[in-house]
Amino acid sequence: MTNPVTIAQEGRSAGPPGAAPSAAAVPDPATTDSTDVADVAIASTALTKRFRGGQVAVDAVDLAVPPGAVYGFLGPNGSGKTTTIRMLLGLVAPTAGSATLLGRGMPAAGRTVLPRVGALIEGPAFHPYLSGRANLARLDAADRTADPRTARHRIDAALARVGLGNAAGKRYRQYSLGMKQRLGLAGALLQPRDLLVLDEPTNGLDPQGTREVRTLIRELASDGTTVFVSSHLLAEIDQICSHVGIMSRGRLVLQGPLAELRGEQDAVLTLQTSAVPPAVDILRGLGLTVTEAGGDVVRAAAETAGAPAVQDVAVALVAAGVPILGLALTRPTLEELFVALTGEGFDVAR
Repeated sequence: MTNPVTIAQEGRSAGPPGAAPSAAAVPDPATTDSTDVADVAIASTALTKRFRGGQVAVDAVDLAVPPGAVYGFLGPNGSGKTTTIRMLLGLVAPTAGSATLLGRGMPAAGRTVLPRVGALIEGPAFHPYLSGRANLARLDAADRTADPRTARHRIDAALARVGLGNAAGKRYRQYSLGMKQRLGLAGALLQPRDLLVLDEPTNGLDPQGTREVRTLIRELASDGTTVFVSSHLLAEIDQICSHVGIMSRGRLVLQGPLAELRGEQDAVLTLQTSAVPPAVDILRGLGLTVTEAGGDVVRAAAETAGAPAVQDVAVALVAAGVPILGLALTRPTLEELFVALTGEGFDVAR
């Protein structure tokens, strides 16, 4: 497991005794820094990872994460999300391709870029016999960019922000899974960050904790922080993201602003009425494609371009004397978008 703050330091490990320094803290000297890419917070070109034995975990991924976005990096477990993140942060060397963080080439610019990045990858690793506060103090002391004079204030603020203020003195081994996840988030927030990379941040959290994390992400984004959040929980991400990228079997199959991606898909108009046959005629006359008509329900596909507004449909139905028991226009969910693009469900990738 990767310590959530060590990757943002300049070569000093804050992990448990005997742990090796983070790979991201020691950029490959053979890799030169690339030209600044100021218009994106995260970018990659044909980023690929092939493991021994020939398994391709990440296959030519081209990411483009705008500054200030909340970017949902989505896909089933095993689709290559975590491997991609580890390559972006310099924790794993790519087989091919390149990546930039905050406009600088990685891993060559790791020493200057990573202190501006907070991350929680896979799960936090802390000293089990130290308290939450003591663990954060060790992490902060390992950061050469941190001011020791403000350490106590920043640690207390980070603990309070993730809801661990009352449990700060409890030993880490006594923490629940959700509390451990919260402490990892606190570690990523010890200093102001330009970019946060969060891998499954709601793992182990109860519904209240999940809501709090959503609120925290919104607050960070409103302050100008770019948030790159990986998850397999589409319903959660759907509520907070401005942009999404969907992974399937190592490939990036969809990427862009969420509103635009939804707008490219046909909406579904659902009408509940006791007069189905005349309702079908009215909807077809409005240019809608009726996909289902039975019982007291009529459904029609409404293409984004030229589709009538719901109120116009209602006016036409009422004018024709068709009773309306219910009328709604819905856009496809993220999961429906994923299934439409890949033809598969959101299960563990094989």
